[in-house]
Amino acid sequence: MTPPFRTPFVLLATVLACCAPAAAQDATVSMEGRCEKLIIAGQDITRNCKETLANTVSRNRTTFDFAAWDGQFVSFSGAGPQQERTEETDPLQPISLVVPGKRDKDGIVRNPAPAVGSCRFSTPEPGKTQIACEATSQGRTYAGTFVTATKTAPDGNEPSPAPK
Repeated sequence: MTPPFRTPFVLLATVLACCAPAAAQDATVSMEGRCEKLIIAGQDITRNCKETLANTVSRNRTTFDFAAWDGQFVSFSGAGPQQERTEETDPLQPISLVVPGKRDKDGIVRNPAPAVGSCRFSTPEPGKTQIACEATSQGRTYAGTFVTATKTAPDGNEPSPAPK
């Protein structure tokens, strides 16, 4: 049985692993936790960052979506099969596209742009897993750091995932 604190990482790893060419379905995992950094086009909007992060795998691409309460968002996207392991054995997803945008009463505006960067996810620790993305596009910096949340189980033993 997988320990409850590893649930977000196991789900993330499962989604990332499913990016084989034969995968015809999209898969999305939504995680709750703490947004520690959010920079969109060089503007630090960390104080406005939402407590959720979405990870999507679709057509051989892996995407991490960070959002702010004012409607701004940024997606970091890369070819899933290019995922690597770092010296620390943490997975590293090369990023080739950023999609900054804004949602307001008139709809959603997205501005996809080629980028160079990566997303790294830490090896699970009791109570948390970190996802950190950084990329540069057209001379602008994009970054997001998110730590998954867990809570203590009702019996006080092992932590369990945060409620959805």
